[in-house]
Amino acid sequence: MKPELGSVCVVGLGYIGLPTASLLATKGFSVTGVDVSENVVRTINGGGIHLVEPDLDVLVKSAVNSGNLVVNTVPAEADVFIIAVPTPLRGKAPDLSYIESAVQEIVPYVRPGNLVILESTSPVGTTEDIVAKGLREGGHDPDSIFVAHCPERVLPGQILVELIENDRIVGGINDESTAAAAAFYEKFVSGKVLGTTARTAELVKLAENSYRDVNIAFANEISMICEKDEVNTWEVIELANKHPRVNILNPGPGVGGHCIAVDPWFIIHRQPELARLIRTAREVNDAKPAWVIDRVRQCAAKFKHAVIGCLGLSFKADVDDLRESPAVDIVRQIGEDRLGDILVCEPNLRSHPTLPLRPLEEVIARSDIVLILVDHRPFRRITAASLKEKIVIDTRGIVR
Repeated sequence: MKPELGSVCVVGLGYIGLPTASLLATKGFSVTGVDVSENVVRTINGGGIHLVEPDLDVLVKSAVNSGNLVVNTVPAEADVFIIAVPTPLRGKAPDLSYIESAVQEIVPYVRPGNLVILESTSPVGTTEDIVAKGLREGGHDPDSIFVAHCPERVLPGQILVELIENDRIVGGINDESTAAAAAFYEKFVSGKVLGTTARTAELVKLAENSYRDVNIAFANEISMICEKDEVNTWEVIELANKHPRVNILNPGPGVGGHCIAVDPWFIIHRQPELARLIRTAREVNDAKPAWVIDRVRQCAAKFKHAVIGCLGLSFKADVDDLRESPAVDIVRQIGEDRLGDILVCEPNLRSHPTLPLRPLEEVIARSDIVLILVDHRPFRRITAASLKEKIVIDTRGIVR
């Protein structure tokens, strides 16, 4: 039995679900997007977007205007169901309640021969133990439905390109499910579609982001050592990388985003005795914001009442995504510790609920201390000459 692949229901319209739903709609699929937020539903159905991603506004408007994308707060019958909901941490443990809720929502709409795909990053066993099990407990014969995991592998700021061009890992709960899911992705992915098992696909995504976290931790540790030894961090890394087999990453104020800062804990939580290096890397990166705050504290002590300009709130350059952002934590802690008056510039946000945003020129002009937390494009144009009267704490190495 092969599934029909003409209609798709995408549950969760965030940074992965909305681009995926819109892309599929422009490729000719009949797509129902589902989100719990009525404001999100209203915005998208009006051809707008609720997040920042290059060219996504054009794609969404095209998808909606074509009639192939309709958004609602409840699912609809479809050939393919894609679950793209958040999997946050609660403490240091994964919270899978959004996946559980999404499965319960689609149960009444799933029919024999349908394909159900979990794209949310998940601990090993989630596809089998929550998705497949939830469908079975909802009254579905597990042999009549294809169930698979296909983790997203995209970079914010490049999502629309990478959704198509990146290789995809597809793992089913059985060979038939793997084949069905692979056939679906091959309809719109130009990269390779690589088949495996659901458990392997789940661990592949976690391993990818844990690998990156370990390498960032090394860079962050080197930066703190350089500071202690009064050596220029960026020169050390640049020269070390001249070695043909060395590629040290750039350090930062910590690690943010919903992937690298979160996914390693999924491995640690499941295998705490074995994930020793992964845990240490997480601890190094989690400690970096406190190190940055301490540097600000030392500099602020030189003033009667310091004005501290904080450049950037998002977790990475040129996006509006604040999830797990170390920059946000740093700015809030500076305020709570009353180290000085805070001026914040975040060019990718119109506003922030608790932190008033100001233009870059005003922040630099009024600040005694300029703290660079994110390497946004506007910040890269800052010259050393414009900061010559300031104390500069550059966690991104953009002002040389």
